[in-house]
Amino acid sequence: MYRKELFVFDPDKKPLRAVIRSYTQADFADLIEVQRVSFPPPFPSELWWNEEQLHNHVTLFPQGALCVEVEGQVVGSMTGLRVQIDPAHPLHTWAEITDDGYIRNHDPHGDTLYIVDISVMPAFRHFGLGKLLMQSMYEVVIHTGLRRLLGGGRMSGYHRHAETMSAEQYLEKVTAGDLYDPVITFLLRCGRMPIAVVPEYLEDEESRNYAALMEWENPFLT
Repeated sequence: MYRKELFVFDPDKKPLRAVIRSYTQADFADLIEVQRVSFPPPFPSELWWNEEQLHNHVTLFPQGALCVEVEGQVVGSMTGLRVQIDPAHPLHTWAEITDDGYIRNHDPHGDTLYIVDISVMPAFRHFGLGKLLMQSMYEVVIHTGLRRLLGGGRMSGYHRHAETMSAEQYLEKVTAGDLYDPVITFLLRCGRMPIAVVPEYLEDEESRNYAALMEWENPFLT
C-alpha cells in the first residue's frame, strides 16, 4: 500500500496537510463525487467511475489506485493498470486499453503502467495536486520495475483550432509553446513526452475524439 504525507499551500501561502495514498472500498463514494465534480458536461456522465470499476481497481492492481486528501477530504484520484504495449504501434482506444475502466485486462507481467484516469476537484487544482499524483505514480513505476508510464491525454483545446489545423499540427504548436492546452500542457509540465496522436481515442467533443499518447520512461531502465 502506498502512503505519503506532505504540505500544500493555499493562495495565502498557508500550509495545509495533504496525504497521497492507496484508495480502498471505504473511499468509493468520495471518489465517485470527485468524478462528478471534476468532469461536468459535456463529459459523458456514464464515464464517471461506478462501484464495480472501483472494486476492480483495488483488487486487480491496488498499486495503481491512488487518491489525494487535503485536510482529510478526498479531492482527487489517479488510476492505472499494467499492460504490455509497443509504443511504436500506438493505435488503440481508451475503452480497449482500459477495458472501459474495469481493467479486467490488467496484465501482472506487463511492462507499462497505463493511466486510466486522473482527476482533481476544480476548487483544489491550484494546489498542484495533479502533478503530485503524477509524481507518485512515477514512484510506483520505479518501485515495481516497469519500463514506462503511458496514457492518452485529451486535446481539450483542439476544438478551437480544428478548422485551421490538423491534430498533429495542434500538438506541435502546444509542445512548441505557441498554444496552451489545459491537459497537454499540464502533462508536459509533469515530464510526459508526446509520442503519437491517436484518433477516435475517446468520445470527446472538445478534443474531436483525438488524444496525444504521452510517455514517461523509467530513468533507471533507459
